[in-house]
Amino acid sequence: MIRRAEPRDLQRLQDIERAAGAAFRDLDMGSIADDDPPALVDLEMYQARGRAWVATVDAGDDVAVAYLLIDVIDEAAHIEQVSVDPAFARRGLGRQLIDTAASWAVQQGLGTMTLTTFAEVPWNAPYYARLGFSVVPEGDLGPGLLAVRRHERELGLDAWPRVSMAWRLPGDDAADT
Repeated sequence: MIRRAEPRDLQRLQDIERAAGAAFRDLDMGSIADDDPPALVDLEMYQARGRAWVATVDAGDDVAVAYLLIDVIDEAAHIEQVSVDPAFARRGLGRQLIDTAASWAVQQGLGTMTLTTFAEVPWNAPYYARLGFSVVPEGDLGPGLLAVRRHERELGLDAWPRVSMAWRLPGDDAADT
């Protein structure tokens, strides 16, 4: 089940992020695995603005096992983070969260969804490409995504190849012309 994040979920989102990040260790990306999860104050901001969703698998306990945070950058819905607890991976929860965010974006009048990700990590760019995202050349990025990429470089994320990706959402009239 996908639902809006609630204040009671926020600590759990940090736990999900830590668990999901551990997989990067197998790719010799230890600094990514050791990266701190989003701060509670940041998660509270997303939750309060209605820009955080969680996935649950057991209606009885309703505990979040995956989450997605979204921003609006360059007039597009921008996935800031999507993470799935590895114990619940390969169940389509990430896709369900992305589809929920895409529906939200269309309701907001946003015809595109964007993200930045690692180009060569199997559950990153290759996964998003299977969902319909395409790589956007650096020269075609708007000022907001350029700022995101600049910040990522400052954080050292470009030690591994990164890309920006976009998905023209269903029902986007501009994409049909």
